[in-house]
Amino acid sequence: MTAPSAESSVGPRPRRASVGVRVGEGEAGVMVGAGAPIIVQSMTNTDTADIEATARQIAALAAAGSELVRLTVDRDEAAGAVPHIRDRLRAKGVTTPLIGDFHYIGHKLLRDHPACAEGLDKYRINPGNVGFKNKRDLQFGRIVEIAIRNGKTVRIGANWGSLDQELLTLLMDENALSPAPLEARAVTREAMVRSALISAARAEEIGLPRSRIILSVQDLIAVYRTLGQRSDYALHLGLTEAGMGSKGVVASAAALGVLLQEGLGDTIRISLTPEPGGDRTLEVRVAQELLQTMGFRVFAPQVAACPGCGRTTSTVFQELARDIHSHLAASMAQWRARYPGVERLNVAVMGCIVNGPGESKHADIGISLPGTGEAPAAPVFVDGVKTVTLRGSRIAEEFKALVEDYVDKRFGPKERAAE
Repeated sequence: MTAPSAESSVGPRPRRASVGVRVGEGEAGVMVGAGAPIIVQSMTNTDTADIEATARQIAALAAAGSELVRLTVDRDEAAGAVPHIRDRLRAKGVTTPLIGDFHYIGHKLLRDHPACAEGLDKYRINPGNVGFKNKRDLQFGRIVEIAIRNGKTVRIGANWGSLDQELLTLLMDENALSPAPLEARAVTREAMVRSALISAARAEEIGLPRSRIILSVQDLIAVYRTLGQRSDYALHLGLTEAGMGSKGVVASAAALGVLLQEGLGDTIRISLTPEPGGDRTLEVRVAQELLQTMGFRVFAPQVAACPGCGRTTSTVFQELARDIHSHLAASMAQWRARYPGVERLNVAVMGCIVNGPGESKHADIGISLPGTGEAPAAPVFVDGVKTVTLRGSRIAEEFKALVEDYVDKRFGPKERAAE
């Protein structure tokens, strides 16, 4: 067996070729697939009928960096609120494309609320609950026809909870008669793949262009691998039941990370169960951090900090790392426009002499704080060169000022940098 070359074993595989899908109109439109950057999206958890609360949360998600935002459209009041939510957002300068999440009665809501159908940029439907028995094709077709009339994109998402039972039964019966039957779970995965692909083919037959279709499925790794092999539709990745807290973060990162590493996925959502009253924008930050850590995109400056040990019994370096991280995050809203490229900044805040100087030299700007028993001095390194040693009680403030100065000189207007 030939050993893999260094080139083939390091870094993600080339992105899977997929059809490009534009979600939204004009400059606010977002390209999904066709080699475009992997898009981060999120979903509200407000009652969509509450116009003010939903608009406020969408604005917060957009400000955090969500490039697409999905909202539940489950009843007449929610559908009626959609155009008002859109208008309120536009009045605030928020142009992030909006996705309507429809189940069971999407065909009726889109028909009865044409302003909702027009105001959304994409419809998300599930082929397993768009209708039942002889009504399924009819109601699916009505949604697709409305999407065609309004020039909208449709995401067809199949999952376990609402898998097409007729299709699953058919495949199970065929499998039972096979001389080499598969395990039930494998048949169920096949049913999910076919459900998505059959629905996409049906949408194309009705007249929806391939460039208006995005697919998603559940049971991530195995199903997405098969779906990616059998089609070139743009793919949305997300682990629906990831869970709360660190469990949800780890589960999503592990599952999505494998697929992204294999070149699959054109848009992602980190579906975290929020703590009561928790910050919904966390799912956006986790998605960005996953893509940035894997090298697909760059969203914000990185702060490297050591984990601490017996040499760092003081909390000074922990507090400074936290403060620098918070300061950079708070500054990005203004810095993005003022300092193009600043999101690539790397800062190191290290806690002792063991790794401090070395790690600080590898950052754009870094500081090595004194560990337990070390001399009370903190050398600062800029572009690998020691430039100053800070001492005293104002180390944190002085280092923040040095970071600000570095950002201005490196990323500010060239004429100012030359002064």
